[in-house]
Amino acid sequence: MKRTAVAVSALALLVPLSACGGDAGAGDGSTVTVTVGYQSKTINTVTAGTLLRSLGYFEKQLDALGDGVTYKVVWQDYATGAPITAQMTAGKIDIGSMGDFPLLLNAARGRQLDRPTRLVSVTGYNLRGGLNTVVTAPDSPLRSLTDLKDRKVSTSVGSAADGTLVRALQRAGLDPDEDIEKLNQQPAVGASALAAGSADALSQFVAWPGLLVHQGKAKALYDGARLNLPTFHGVTVRDDFAERRPAVLEAFLKAQTQATDYLGDHPVAAAEKVAKATGLPAEVVYLYNGAHGIATFDPAVRPELVAALKEDVAVLKSAKLTGDVDVDAFVDDRPLRKALGTGYARRLTAAPPAPRSEVWAEGETATRTFATPAGLLEHVARHPDTVRAAYVPDATTKTLWFADRAVWVADGEELLPFVAADTARAYTIAHPGARTVTYAEALERAA
Repeated sequence: MKRTAVAVSALALLVPLSACGGDAGAGDGSTVTVTVGYQSKTINTVTAGTLLRSLGYFEKQLDALGDGVTYKVVWQDYATGAPITAQMTAGKIDIGSMGDFPLLLNAARGRQLDRPTRLVSVTGYNLRGGLNTVVTAPDSPLRSLTDLKDRKVSTSVGSAADGTLVRALQRAGLDPDEDIEKLNQQPAVGASALAAGSADALSQFVAWPGLLVHQGKAKALYDGARLNLPTFHGVTVRDDFAERRPAVLEAFLKAQTQATDYLGDHPVAAAEKVAKATGLPAEVVYLYNGAHGIATFDPAVRPELVAALKEDVAVLKSAKLTGDVDVDAFVDDRPLRKALGTGYARRLTAAPPAPRSEVWAEGETATRTFATPAGLLEHVARHPDTVRAAYVPDATTKTLWFADRAVWVADGEELLPFVAADTARAYTIAHPGARTVTYAEALERAA
């Protein structure tokens, strides 16, 4: 009888959690349950989570094993990486995806509890750090990070966004422990606190900053790419599972690569799929996951990402969230190298796509790119009723942002967009004669 892989929602799962992550009935070769922890709304993990699940590639790869086993895939969705780590160390999740700082906590906790894990692939990354952003309320008087002194800032402690906040404050001359009141909150709770005025700023990871700005509920105060330090999300697996089920891990990594290639070949369709699965606006998903989006997707474990991970350890240690972490022992790209064969070396050295301005027109299944932001503005000015979304890269950091939410600067005949007012102000100070203009004025000048 043909054995098949079956996807099961965690909410519909009828077997006890203790059966997850184990080999249910594996003694007679009948059924193996594989439990995958992911974060649906952390959309730079979609190639190992939301998009992968919707495409069914993992189940198809498991079917192709032909080993006489029925594989049941259980997908468990979480808001952050911490509960995924808790479930992994309890032996209830086999494979999980999370950000760089949570990955380190995953490594440390796994060793501490004698449930070691390993980092086996990467999902979305940004080599400058643009995946994390600090935002404030739209009418906030705060203009720079230094204005956060004695203010309440919401973040998820131990997350990549918290790491960005700590580093950014230190560079601005503030003590992240003494000079602000840090509110340790889940992203959705922090967003509500910002709206209610009980938090003065919110430092969060993708896709929360872009979502709130798109909705008109926030404006960017600090672009994480100004740190010029890589940030990424990756896939971790329990050591015991990887050793017991290497073929299943290889199937997952092949499926993740397939989902990555689908995202690259069909960025608009992928954004629509993720939007349907998460409830996020497709325009926000595309901001991060589009052809020239903030996140670059490839499973290869790049050396610069590993180096950044080692630098992250010091931040977590200073916050007393972990001790030393042996990053070299935690990172293991051998299963991915085996899964991808000769294609791994090519992916490892591939350069991220160059930033471009893009317009997504109503009813279109592909975007249109422009050589300059001014070219995009001219197009938008001529077609105001057909533009679904317009994106421009920050003139300094190259972080993609919504054109109508960007801070625009006129420098002679040039029109330059910036994610945050502070970055734009730094440009105008360095370029006498340059001045900030409204989006409407920028459109009028371009037309």
